[in-house]
Amino acid sequence: MDYKSVEEIDNGVMLKGVKNFELEHIFECGQCFRWHKNEEGNYVGVAFENVIEVEKQGKNVILYNTNIKQFEEIWSDYFDLKRDYSKIKKELSKDTILKNAVEFGHGIRLLKQEPFELLISFIISANNRIPMIKRTIQNISKRWGKEIHYKNQVYYAFPSLENLKCATLDDIKECGAGFRAKYIIETIHQLNNGEIDLSYIANLDDDACHNELKKFSGVGPKVADCIMLFSMAKYSAFPVDIWVKRAMQYFYLAPDVSLPKIRQFAREKFGKLSGFAQQYLFYYARENNIQITN
Repeated sequence: MDYKSVEEIDNGVMLKGVKNFELEHIFECGQCFRWHKNEEGNYVGVAFENVIEVEKQGKNVILYNTNIKQFEEIWSDYFDLKRDYSKIKKELSKDTILKNAVEFGHGIRLLKQEPFELLISFIISANNRIPMIKRTIQNISKRWGKEIHYKNQVYYAFPSLENLKCATLDDIKECGAGFRAKYIIETIHQLNNGEIDLSYIANLDDDACHNELKKFSGVGPKVADCIMLFSMAKYSAFPVDIWVKRAMQYFYLAPDVSLPKIRQFAREKFGKLSGFAQQYLFYYARENNIQITN
């Protein structure tokens, strides 16, 4: 466990003696879209039909708008707090090239998010910019999701499959999804008619899970890896986006290597820790604006 103890406080819980937990590292490393930084420097997010605010105070972390019961049922797993990230970082740091990226993003933790939300969210993410992704997800949530109130503000939970099953192509387009609206509607239909089942997919081995996810409309290898890694605890996944591609080419491979070969090389090199390596590389490359010159 990466914390010593947890206790209930007024309107929240306090985790004491927390290791490997930095707010910006966790929420700005490309794995989530429902979190934002407020004026106090805390992060406020919506997950599993709840709004929580996260504050870091030295070696302690405070989760506001929750309680011990909810922490044990949701947030402990959501923040992957039962895992010792020091062991992961020690293992990955045996690679002298990766060591710098691990140290740079030392507070990253992989969130375990809701699979249906992640499926739709990462379909929206394809060839898209983060502000637009967040806006589209927010519009979909506002139109079909549950309303939640926190600190005199209104938030919206991401809608369930049941909530979305009557959405039309025009409805989704109006939310800003663009050409991805077609993929979202087709994916909703695939799930609604039982053609594909997310719970079944989540219980498959990693390679089978990846192949099944690619059966969804608009889901290619990178999006499948994101869904696996950020919602299904499949840690051999290695999503290759532009930043990871640059990092792999900058540190390990020739500039002209293909995306499938990058993925294959990384999975062979990092094995069951590939997903963790990917997050350290992504964060390092993006924050340092790594560029490739041929």
